[in-house]
Amino acid sequence: MVQSFTPRQRKVRILATLGPASANAEMIAALHRAGADAFRVNMSHGDHEGHAKVIAAIRALEKETGRPTTILVDLQGPKLRVGTFRDGPVDLATGATFVLDTDKAPGDATRVHLPHPELFAALEPETRLLVDDGKLVLRVKSVAPDRIETLVEVGGKISDRKGVNVPDVVVPLAALTEKDRRDLAFALDQHVDWIALSFVQRPEDVAEARRLIGGKAALLVKFEKPAGVARLEEILEIADAAMVARGDLGVELPPEAVPPLQKRIVAAARRMGKPVVVATQMLESMIVSPTPTRAEVSDVATAIYDGADAIMLSAETAAGAWPVEAVTMMDSIARSVESDPDYYRRLHFTETQPDATTADALAEAAGSIIETIAADAIICFTASGSTARRVARERPNAPLLVLTPKRDAARRMGLLWGAHAVPTKDIGSFEEMIAKGKRMALRHGIGKAGAKLVMMAGVPFGTPGSTNVLHVATLTGDELRGYS
Repeated sequence: MVQSFTPRQRKVRILATLGPASANAEMIAALHRAGADAFRVNMSHGDHEGHAKVIAAIRALEKETGRPTTILVDLQGPKLRVGTFRDGPVDLATGATFVLDTDKAPGDATRVHLPHPELFAALEPETRLLVDDGKLVLRVKSVAPDRIETLVEVGGKISDRKGVNVPDVVVPLAALTEKDRRDLAFALDQHVDWIALSFVQRPEDVAEARRLIGGKAALLVKFEKPAGVARLEEILEIADAAMVARGDLGVELPPEAVPPLQKRIVAAARRMGKPVVVATQMLESMIVSPTPTRAEVSDVATAIYDGADAIMLSAETAAGAWPVEAVTMMDSIARSVESDPDYYRRLHFTETQPDATTADALAEAAGSIIETIAADAIICFTASGSTARRVARERPNAPLLVLTPKRDAARRMGLLWGAHAVPTKDIGSFEEMIAKGKRMALRHGIGKAGAKLVMMAGVPFGTPGSTNVLHVATLTGDELRGYS
């Protein structure tokens, strides 16, 4: 019996972060049933042994359900932190002088170790240091090879190993630390689907990660630093997907600057045909409450109206008290938004001009055919997933059934808007394409007798990047007769 599974009743994908509240097989299965299409494994926490168990549980769930399930490993990146304090947390008074230096001795109310020599070379007078997610603000007064003297502009409590953000300069830090390289090697050994690269500032950061990955996983770039956003298009050009990581963006930039940037990043990724994820604090109150605030619901809805491919839950599912409810709520919001009669009109506020390629011309034509003849679905045969990404970029008002002979390609589509990906044997002829497309549409509940299907593939079959066929077929409804 061929295993089949029904499409999600929404186009936007849901990415759920796993952690202490959800890193067991039972909870992962519950999150999947509630609507999680992809799972994020955060390498900032935990160890390889624990992560390996989580990844194994996801793969076991995939085997049980038949639905390709996406695993994204999020590398920690070069997080800057202060050292430790001799007598525990200290209070820094606004207007006081505070020194960060190269002395490894525990700190006090006047100084602390800063174990990042790159900062001593990069900082200049009047640049800012934001400590503990911006709760404290230090203004640099002078810089020497072994000490940075600052003025405390916004005081407060500071304690061991609090994070430091440097929004005003590009810090000459590699995007991949030694820990990241070890974590990346582990993730590739585990055959995960996506690698997320943190704190990207330059295209060179992405190129280095891509070289190390060597095609074994897709690469998602997190935009969380102003320097990275300043080179948005250059970075997107060599990435496979983008994430609007609003947590650190909201620390390094004024809060009011983040919403326009979110729209800019989403629109740029859509124009370039790269999946884009909106993340951080989407249903933050559901960490402790079974229901979100109305403002949070509106925030999630806005990302969906903007056309994001995926929306992400962080602490809500990793450490919160209501992980399943958070996924269920996100699923409900998405269904509500996508049932809005104005949804598709709003989606197309972002213009996606086709590139001068056959695949793009056919993808745009498929969207037009759907509208003109009220076709019921688009069926896309693809080896690499490239054709599916070009079709999804057009945001067609019809289900998108993606048939691929490569399971890893199907798994990567868990972050792609509208894609219902099914691993299946490759086709060898035009007639086989039509017959298989019809059978798979019926098997997966996409269309019934009389339904019109727009099919896309490449000839010669099995040749990646050769999309050059578009065909409209009509279901009779009996195509599965004789097939188990």
